[in-house]
Amino acid sequence: MKQRTMIDQKPDKITITDIARMCGVGVTTVSRAMNNHPDISEETKAMIMQVIRDNHYVPNNSARNLKRSASKTIAVLIKGITNPFFNHMIKVFEKEIQKNKYSFILHRVDENQDEVEVAIELEKEKRLKGIVFLGGQFSHANEKFKQITVPFILSTGGVTSEVGSENYSSVSVDDFKESYKMVDYLCGLGHRKIAIITSPPDHVDVGTLRFEGYLKALEDHGITFREEWAWYMREDIEGFSMDNGYAVTKHRLSANPDVTAIFAVADSLAIGACKAIFEDGKRVPEDYSVAGYDGLDISFYYNPSLTTIRQPVEEMAEETIRILFDMIHKKVKHTHRIFPAELLARASTRPLL
Repeated sequence: MKQRTMIDQKPDKITITDIARMCGVGVTTVSRAMNNHPDISEETKAMIMQVIRDNHYVPNNSARNLKRSASKTIAVLIKGITNPFFNHMIKVFEKEIQKNKYSFILHRVDENQDEVEVAIELEKEKRLKGIVFLGGQFSHANEKFKQITVPFILSTGGVTSEVGSENYSSVSVDDFKESYKMVDYLCGLGHRKIAIITSPPDHVDVGTLRFEGYLKALEDHGITFREEWAWYMREDIEGFSMDNGYAVTKHRLSANPDVTAIFAVADSLAIGACKAIFEDGKRVPEDYSVAGYDGLDISFYYNPSLTTIRQPVEEMAEETIRILFDMIHKKVKHTHRIFPAELLARASTRPLL
């Protein structure tokens, strides 16, 4: 490569063409280095970035945004990033997106943010080709969804019936049905006083759907629901986390001494609950049966191993990306895929004698 030299001009006059000339490479190569594109060697990228720093080069954002309009970028918006259930999905997303020669952006959405509004702004800023919503809650009006002008898909998120299914694509399990399955199993073991760790009542998400499945299972077993059995997650702690499950259970145990089973709407919540039970001098499952939902790896290795609903994580992630690219290439308009889940009965639950 040509020996790079400093150009004797003001920093704000430096252009990407000047940087390319100093480095002895093309403008496209400089652009790839700045955008961390995989199709460039680490040595070349490091050299280019050093020249950029040495010359105090500031990219022309307007020009870059125009260029980006032809870019191939998929954004994954994730709500509830502390939930380890999403880890496997994100890895599959990144692999499949890059396999299709697209760039991958992972964007965290805070608990108090509207994920659709975040997507609308991100689409404008990054000139996206597609969006995956991972987790989150969707009770928005159809007009709000229509402001997103690129293909998008909801993966593992909760959607209210008010949102027309013709306005989005989705990949999920039937959270109502699978939650019903778990509570029906606990009732079959003889439990009739079953607490649930779930989302606050004003939330619309998978926790809400799983709570509705819990209520229906109790009803079908002739059990009258009691409000003190609803252990709502704390809003000042990250949702669906071990910390939240621990804190909620720590607070609720002494007020609910007659509960014999606890169903947490996420494995991470269930593991936190177990910690609180042990600290209270009680045992799992001898004093409390505990069940979760998701089928995380840790649910198997935790002691006692956790009874849970296993979602087919990798298959769901692969199907999410397949549908999204079918939409991008206009092979389909809107598609909805519901995967079956599996109840794994393990050591954290026991029958009542």
